[in-house]
Amino acid sequence: MPGDILKKRKIAVLGSRSVGKSSLVIQFTENQFIESYYPTIENSFTKSISYKGVDYDCEIMDTAGQVCIRDEYSILNSKHAIGIHGFVLVYSVTSRNSFDMIQIIYDKIINFCGMKEIPCVIVGSKIDLSQRSSRQVQATEVEDLAKANRAAWIETSAKNNVNVAKVFELCLAEIERKTPTKAEPQASRCLVM
Repeated sequence: MPGDILKKRKIAVLGSRSVGKSSLVIQFTENQFIESYYPTIENSFTKSISYKGVDYDCEIMDTAGQVCIRDEYSILNSKHAIGIHGFVLVYSVTSRNSFDMIQIIYDKIINFCGMKEIPCVIVGSKIDLSQRSSRQVQATEVEDLAKANRAAWIETSAKNNVNVAKVFELCLAEIERKTPTKAEPQASRCLVM
């Protein structure tokens, strides 16, 4: 029966180094928090997600941290944009620099794909640290950035499993919101020459 077939969605998780991208993905896909691990080169995880009564087969790309993508020869490359249905852009609430990178990453994806907007969720990670460390990014700033980019936003703690599943539900909601009714969303179709 066609309704039983899982819809496939590909989601890329992007952000600066050490903001908790891998922790977020591993907590979501494997239900565990890993305190320390080697920096990610790139990993791909799959998980079925039920959203509004529909099952989605999600491939989640955990990417290497973007260091400096201000120039055109950056670490952000075509595989982080081509064929992706939705984006999770992660920063740490305790790092102003990682937050500042979100708009740069967003703009880079937009330019790469020649689109006006992308389905994405802006994620403030490490809220468990905001009590011990000085919080450098306020929720109102994130809300303003999300509104400006017509994106969803949420704050999370992979360590305490706070709002982790909600990140990917919001991403699916953004993909579906930006897809015409009864149409399959098109993965970004960037042309690399």
